Amino acid sequence: MPLRRYSSLIPLLAILGSVTCLGLGTSWAKHSLFPLVGAQGTTAVRVGFSALLLLLFWRPWRWQLSRADLRTVALYGGALGLTNLCFYMALRTIPFGIAVAIEFSGPLAVALLASRRPLDFVWVALAVAGLALLLPLGHDVSKLDPTGVLFALGAAVCWASYIVFGKRASHLHAGHSVSLGLAMAALVVVPVGVLHSGAALLSPVVLGEGLGVALISSAIPISLEMVALKRLTPQAFGIMSSMEPAVAAMLAYILLDERLGAGQWLAIAMIMAASMGSSYMAQRQKRGAPALRPGYES
Repeated sequence: MPLRRYSSLIPLLAILGSVTCLGLGTSWAKHSLFPLVGAQGTTAVRVGFSALLLLLFWRPWRWQLSRADLRTVALYGGALGLTNLCFYMALRTIPFGIAVAIEFSGPLAVALLASRRPLDFVWVALAVAGLALLLPLGHDVSKLDPTGVLFALGAAVCWASYIVFGKRASHLHAGHSVSLGLAMAALVVVPVGVLHSGAALLSPVVLGEGLGVALISSAIPISLEMVALKRLTPQAFGIMSSMEPAVAAMLAYILLDERLGAGQWLAIAMIMAASMGSSYMAQRQKRGAPALRPGYES
């Protein structure tokens, strides 16, 4: 019984670990790799190395895959690759916080459209209100670069698609779907990076930095996300993922001494409340749902 009680925390801990690694890795990538190979090259080395690492670790060729599952994994991986590429392209010309805010409209839209109970909208409203307080949405958005905004909107659409297709593939072993999905993502973005950066991608510095970024910001977070997707509804996953700006703000306070105001700490509390509330309700809903087929638990 105690183990079952603690298992209800697995999705929350998985997403918390995912967004922490993602924030660290993305900051590292923008600081170190953007000046060397641009957004396209950074996406290529990040996703390419992530795919290689997980293919070697999980060896997905050990499992059989039906034609329908192959199509789902291909769509999941394509959405994943385009999400990374569009978001990094947006970061070239618009502020990081605003890019995150725009991108988050994707998972929040999934949460809203999939909601069936009035209480689900409370968690959505809390998450949206928290993001509005936390992120610099008071800036004059009319002066934002239109191309950057379009790329961020593209990332939002792709992220929403990634959640939907990831849920469809969640009956597979997490390592199976994630490794094959990243391989597909690499097939999408690596050619773009090669066309943009060419031989610069083979620099020892780029390869070393890219390997580290891939491990921290892709391989680990995506694996953790798939663990969460196996145990959550799409709307719960979308709302819980809104922890990302809150975790990023706390990391900035700890590592960079970026102090937050009372309103921003209130925003963090609201986002965490939405995450915990959605997690609790998802667990209550799942008690009455059929279990996953044996052999697919990670």
